[in-house]
Amino acid sequence: MLKNKHMKNKKPDNVVYDETTEKYEAALKPYPTDLGAPVIKKTNMAPWKNKGISMVNSAMGAEYDELKKQFKNLQERFEYNELIYGAKFSFQPMVGNVYHLYKNGHSEAFLSILAPNECNFEHLGSFRLGSDYVWDKLD
Repeated sequence: MLKNKHMKNKKPDNVVYDETTEKYEAALKPYPTDLGAPVIKKTNMAPWKNKGISMVNSAMGAEYDELKKQFKNLQERFEYNELIYGAKFSFQPMVGNVYHLYKNGHSEAFLSILAPNECNFEHLGSFRLGSDYVWDKLD
């Protein structure tokens, strides 16, 4: 008899009923509860992900190339500064002035105030001394 009473109160499987709250909850569910409900189709996320990956790779690649360029420029500036500070000169360079770096016949670098057209030594470059005592190469 107990079994029949339980079966009598049992709702069909297609009815969404919460026995603890004693309410019908089909409209509250985030998924379809009826055969007539629209079909939920899984969205293909591959094109969106591929586009995102492509854009990220492009942006990161550009940033990486810029960092490589900055590093190369920094390395070049460091090498020129190392060469100039290791060169021979018998004067105190003034900030903001242009000086010229040469190599003599003994392969020794020296700094001079003479312009390349006034000197017969191998010209390595012209430089300006900045206020931070970093030499900047002039084109």
